Amino acid sequence: MSSAAASILYLRLRKRIGIKPGGIVTLGHAARLFCADPVIEAKLQTFVLHRHQQTEGNRIVIDLLQIVGALRQREPDLTIETFGDPQVLVLVADKPPKPRIAVLILAWLLLFFGSGLAIMNFHTDVSMKEVHQRITELVTGKKSEHPLWFQIPYSLGIGLGMIVFFNHIFRKKLNEEPNPLEVELYMYEENMNAYVIADEMSRKNGADIGQPGQRSSGGSSRAGIDDG
Repeated sequence: MSSAAASILYLRLRKRIGIKPGGIVTLGHAARLFCADPVIEAKLQTFVLHRHQQTEGNRIVIDLLQIVGALRQREPDLTIETFGDPQVLVLVADKPPKPRIAVLILAWLLLFFGSGLAIMNFHTDVSMKEVHQRITELVTGKKSEHPLWFQIPYSLGIGLGMIVFFNHIFRKKLNEEPNPLEVELYMYEENMNAYVIADEMSRKNGADIGQPGQRSSGGSSRAGIDDG
């Protein structure tokens, strides 16, 4: 193994990580690393990038250029190859929030009855009852006020269609494909992360030209690099 190959570090920042208040962010926590020299890789895994301060709020952005600059100071002969996102978002929380059962039940009831009313209102708007009566008359030749043999399978089909559409039966998925709700949640998280990072970078750029943005105690904070 040549010394040149051993001194190359491949680095890919993670999109988002979490720490506890007052905790530290290490390079191995903020990024995925690979180096042909296992000694260098193990040493850099514990390299401290940032120590959280209580005044920094609950969101921190660590920029890739900061990490590269700090690594250059510590390992001048190291060649760094970077991939992926240029920033990592650090979320600071003492512990994951516990689910609130009362709120969950209330939301479930609102969605259940709200969706039921929406379906019934839609059927009223399009005169679905008359449509079912007409279809029954065309098929059987007799007019019926309550064609249950047609309406009951139709109602069951609506529920089955919702199960297939959302690809879920309680916690069990029908297949490995993501359902529309999961895609929307993923896009929401991606957009939220992008907004937080862009907002913090704009604050940093404003501070560089003498126009610092105001911060609240629960806002974002620009992370520095601690050589540890």
